[in-house]
Amino acid sequence: MRPDPGQVLHFSEDPTIERFVPHVAPTSALAEAYVWAVGPERCPDYWFPRQCPRAMAWRDPGTTDADAERIIGAGCGDRVHAVEYGWLRAIMEVRLYAYRLPAEPFEPIGEHAHAVVARVPVEPLGPAEPVGDLLELHERAGIQLRLLDRLRPFWDEVTSSTLGFSGIRLRNARR
Repeated sequence: MRPDPGQVLHFSEDPTIERFVPHVAPTSALAEAYVWAVGPERCPDYWFPRQCPRAMAWRDPGTTDADAERIIGAGCGDRVHAVEYGWLRAIMEVRLYAYRLPAEPFEPIGEHAHAVVARVPVEPLGPAEPVGDLLELHERAGIQLRLLDRLRPFWDEVTSSTLGFSGIRLRNARR
């Protein structure tokens, strides 16, 4: 699931949101209130239950072949998402929804523009849409989904490599 041109997406397990109001996320290091969303390239980062810890890595222009083969795997595509075994059932059972939002009030945030934010309330362009089977979404997008006992060793390898990467909800990972 990706946005159409002129749109961004917000993923949620709540299908009843009628208006997105800027707020300070409890886990945010930023003090300003925002409405958060993502563009097409970062949507796969959110094809998970909200609280699911995940480590993601992909081939960037500066990625070495050695790092890509070591971490992603030879012949395994350009992107890998890793989660812990304990989250598989939730990934298979969650009812995840996407809200299509107008792209106009949003602007990139962060050093690597991992998300877009709006400083004003935003109304969805329509009702929440069921995202569907998250494993199937990964398969159709050619994204390897890897199950691990613990994320930390994988995360340490990824962050010390030349791959692009993102980690979400890592505080929820097993110690």
